[in-house]
Amino acid sequence: MPEDVLPADSPPPEQKAPTLTKAPPSDRKFPCSKCGARLDFDPTSRSLKCPYCGHVEEIKPDKVGVQERDYEEYLSKLAGKRTKLEGRSSQVRCTGCGAVVLLEDKVATDKCPFCGTHLENQPEAAEDMIPPESVLPFRVDIRKAREEFATWIKSRWFAPSALKKMANLGQLSGIYVPYWTYDAMTYTHYTGQRGIDYTDTETYYETDAQGNQVARTRTVVRTMWYPCSGEVQHFFDDVLVCASKSLPDNMVGSLAPWDLKRLVTYKSEYLSGFKTERYAIDLKRGFGIAREIMKEHIHQLCMQDIGGDHQIVNSMQSQYVGVTFKHILLPLWLASYRYYDKVYRVMVNARTGNVVGERPYSWVKITALVLLIVAIVGVIIFLASRH
Repeated sequence: MPEDVLPADSPPPEQKAPTLTKAPPSDRKFPCSKCGARLDFDPTSRSLKCPYCGHVEEIKPDKVGVQERDYEEYLSKLAGKRTKLEGRSSQVRCTGCGAVVLLEDKVATDKCPFCGTHLENQPEAAEDMIPPESVLPFRVDIRKAREEFATWIKSRWFAPSALKKMANLGQLSGIYVPYWTYDAMTYTHYTGQRGIDYTDTETYYETDAQGNQVARTRTVVRTMWYPCSGEVQHFFDDVLVCASKSLPDNMVGSLAPWDLKRLVTYKSEYLSGFKTERYAIDLKRGFGIAREIMKEHIHQLCMQDIGGDHQIVNSMQSQYVGVTFKHILLPLWLASYRYYDKVYRVMVNARTGNVVGERPYSWVKITALVLLIVAIVGVIIFLASRH
């Protein structure tokens, strides 16, 4: 059914007033691009003013293209702040999955926690890195992690019987996984269409019992589309991006939620006795991933702002203002095991005990169940045919 269109003398497209969906905290500060001091931010006036050098950054809505802060310049200012982690002066790269494990000084490691590959005892000097600002300490101990792991395995009906033996619980490793978090105030101008449903009566024809064509009517729902545009303003707080390439994205996402409000200031003591992975996704690439996450949420906000019964977003142009970040470490209990030369992983969120994992399927068990069902159905049909 073609969409209804507005007549030629219809009113011009609606321009909605800006909508603030989430503002930053009142005490939120942003970095001055001139002297590096912290700026006061006012989302109402869209201005950033430095209390020291007087620099003012006025944010104007842009309906032409994407405007953002010079992120390359921002990154270059961090070059001198890269360092090694205290107590982790060496690293080793896994030849199996490519993970870079930061080794605890004077402690040898024999196996990669991500894939179980034997790590060659040839560590190299750890590369300088942006140090973590904060960490979520382990809260679920090894005993509780094993209990959660065992419960998870028992609930997998079609897992091979040998899985429990292959997934040796003694191989659970405690590891800190690197993450980035990004904050940003966003301004997004959008254009789109609002669909409003209305009812209409249409005539149709059908053949009656005598073979005659009979006219009948029915009520149908149609949609009238109206062009509109507007702006949504939203503050993103702690958009989480995993900086590891050693874990499947779908599994990492399923580990949430993380209680990020309980992050504590980083101290090397928290890492003692645990393995730590060096970030494989750098700060710039991490922000690119964060922007895609923000973009998906912004699209939903634009849909809500358009209103009506149906919505179409034709275009979005976003500004990202006052972008800040944190490098954090989150705790996992991780077991990797091989089954017929394929690596499977099970992860336990070391804060909540939530278990996420991969497992093979036993086709013997699946086939046996199918045959059993077929046999039961056959017996039922046989008994029913005798009555």
